[in-house]
This record gives sequence, structure tokens and C-alpha cells, in this order.
Amino acid sequence: MCAMPFVRAIDLYQQRIQWLLQDSRKVFGLIKGNKVGLLVDVSHISCRPRLLDFQKDLCCLIDEQLCYKKQLYCLSFSAEMSALWESPKNINVHVLHEARQWIKQLEPGRGCNLLKGLKHVFTMKELNSLVLIVGSCPDQSLEILSDYAQQCMLGRKLHLHAVTYDCSSPSQAVLKNLAEAVRGHYHCYSSKGESFDSSDFQLLLQESQKAKDLLGSIKQTFQRRIDDSVSTEFTRTAPCNFFPKPPKHEGPLVIQTPCILAKTSKEWLKTYGLKAKKLNLYQVLAPNAFSPVEEFVPILRKTVSSTLYEKAMIQFEWYDGTVKNIHVDLPMLYNYQKLLVKMVRIYEKRIDWLSVASRRIWGSVCERRVVILVDVSVTNSMYVIRIQHSLRLLLEEQMSNKDCFNIIAVLRDCSWSRNLMSALRRAVEIDFKDKDKHKSQGLYLLTTGIPDQEAVSIVTGFAIFL
Repeated sequence: MCAMPFVRAIDLYQQRIQWLLQDSRKVFGLIKGNKVGLLVDVSHISCRPRLLDFQKDLCCLIDEQLCYKKQLYCLSFSAEMSALWESPKNINVHVLHEARQWIKQLEPGRGCNLLKGLKHVFTMKELNSLVLIVGSCPDQSLEILSDYAQQCMLGRKLHLHAVTYDCSSPSQAVLKNLAEAVRGHYHCYSSKGESFDSSDFQLLLQESQKAKDLLGSIKQTFQRRIDDSVSTEFTRTAPCNFFPKPPKHEGPLVIQTPCILAKTSKEWLKTYGLKAKKLNLYQVLAPNAFSPVEEFVPILRKTVSSTLYEKAMIQFEWYDGTVKNIHVDLPMLYNYQKLLVKMVRIYEKRIDWLSVASRRIWGSVCERRVVILVDVSVTNSMYVIRIQHSLRLLLEEQMSNKDCFNIIAVLRDCSWSRNLMSALRRAVEIDFKDKDKHKSQGLYLLTTGIPDQEAVSIVTGFAIFL
């Protein structure tokens, strides 16, 4: 049996992937349909360098892909919407010029009301393709967005192409699941090369993996009939080589010393939470909250309650279920609102800090002693570069102040297996055998799939190990 057709097929897939990784296709993916609605989130472009890069990429999308379509409709959104035209326009030189000018005039806004944008663009019955470009987490939940999109697209030939542009992981998950719910396409782009995901990309990788598996089977069965050149070609076209390498991927590590002491959000909130800052609503209202007065009046021979406070004050249900009479002091309430706005900004900064670089992948690694388990099963062979980059970021940014750490590449022994139980036993019995000598310890697992064992068995076994 000849193996060369499989090698040629893998090479063809690689050429297709390299083509997809060029120009606007790398940023936004391959746009389908000929009557396209472009829905752009502008809530994430507050800083000028990012705005200029975003505008440049959008102009490339117009010049390289959308200029060949039949119709175009453009809409930007944040908390509010701004449409370029009232209805889709036929593509011509004048329309393309207006689209470029519209892109150059995009202004950042607050909020990401994706649902409002979808409600507007779904009224455009002429469209057969909707390109959704989002750079921040939508204001609405996935369930709301998914249910609405499925209802509006039922019985309609409309393709949804969702793109996340320099997004955090939660945003990526929402958009990816939304696209999958309506059988659309998804594309993730990171200007720093930290993450990459695409529906088209994954389809090609899956086909390449099938060809690789068949080639491996042929090599085992007809080993003597296959020359060394095929084996070399087989290695060169491994799926992991298809992914674009992040910047400085093969350079030396640049170790950073954390400037602040890492804390979990639970610990951090003990200092900066509303309760810690005495900004809990009940804490603020307590000085002006009064319980209803009830007394027994002998002459009437019954218990009566005062109605004066009830008429002059507002009744408010307290945290213990009782009702308090509240006196609302307007200056105090106004000051309370300003303090809440200030705290919201602090929380947003914390969220932004947690959403970049290694913390975006691993979270804040706070423990003094750390063990990292990395899933390198065959299923993850196409993600090797991403796994390596994730570890690189972790080592550079969060490991320099640890007492000790270890990295365990697990699940190698069984080709498609994810024997998480065995990996946990190895970490606990060897790396944590003297756990009482250390102040804090953490175990981190990087994987992309479901383990072989059931969750209950893993939790029970882990508890026994400890």
C-alpha cells in the first residue's frame, strides 16, 4: 500500500492552513456569503494604539475580502449602536470608500450590548452572512444570546461568523459557543500570538490528523515497504507544525520578578471587597435604620405599634428578614454612589490584570510550592506549541518567587488516554509527600479534554491521596 497520497494530502492541508494564516484571513478568518453584515464591537478600543491597529485590520478586511462581495452593511455597537447606512448597499467604489471612512471614524464606547446589535441586524433580511467582531465580554449571558440567535435564524439561510479580537478567555468562550449553537464559524485572534483558534483551522487539522493516523498504521503494517523519506516527510508535516509560533517562542526565557504579592481573588477581596471597605448596603444604611416600635398599652389591653416612623420613613427589608424603617440621607447616598463607582473601577482593573499574559491561562499562582501537570496525550499533539507557550509565560512571570516547583508531563503512556488519576497519584505521593513542611501548595492541571475516569472517582481518589 502506497503512503505517498497521504503525505501529499497532509502537505495540501498545510498549504491551505498557511494560506489561511495570511493577511486579513489570519485576523478575521475566511468570510463566507456575498451579502455581508459587519457588526463591530467598539467597547474594547479605548487606548489609541489599539484603536489604530484595529482600524488598520478592518480596512484590510474591506480591501482583501469584503470588496469582492455583492452587498455590505456596517454597524458598530457598545452600549449604543451606530449604523453607516439604513440598509445594505451594493458594493461599488463609492460604498467601499464610505466603509473605510466609517472605520477611520470609529469611536470607543462603554458596554458591549451585543443583543441590541443582533436585534437590529437580524431585521436586514437581505443579508446571508453576518460577521460579528467582538473585543470584550458581552453584557448578556450566552444563554440569552444563543436562544435569541437560534430563534431569529430558524428557517433562514444566514451564516454567523464570530470573531474575537484580542479578547479574554471568557469572551472567547461566549462567542465560540454562540457560533457553535447556530452552526456558524468561529475565529480567535490575538495580536500578541498568545492564542489562536479557528473553525476552518480545526477542520483541516482534524483531516490532517486522520491522514497522520492512517500513515502511522501503514508504517506499522508495511514498515519494510516504506522508505525513510516518507518517515521524514511524516515528521515534517506533523499537525503541531501548522500553528503559527508566538513571538520569541524559541528564544531564552526572560524571567520577571513579580512586583506585587500574588493573592487569590478571595484573599484580595478580604481587603478590597465591599464588606471590607464597609460599603455593603446594610453597613451604609445601618446608622439610619430603625426597628418598628411595639409596646403593650395597659389601658387598651393590647400591643400597639407606632405609625409615625412608617409614614416618615421608607420600609426596607433587612438581611435577617425583618423590616426596618430607613431614613434616606441624600448627601450620604450621593457620596455612597461615588464610592461604589470608584470600587467598580478597582475591580475592573483587577479583572484586566487577571486577563492578560500567563494569568489569563493559569490564573494567579499564589502558592509557595507548585506542581504543574501538563496533558501531552496524542489528542493534544496539534496543540504542542500552545502548551509550550503557556508554560513559557508561566515560568517567566509567576515562578521566580516560589520556594520550589515541578512540571510533570503526564499521560504519555497511552496514546489517546487521559489517565488523570495516575498523574495525580504521582504528584501527591512524590511531590507532596512532605506537604506539612510548606506554608502553601498548589496543583495546576493544563488539559484540553475529559479524563478517562469519572469526576467522582478522581475527587475521591485525590482526597485519599492527601
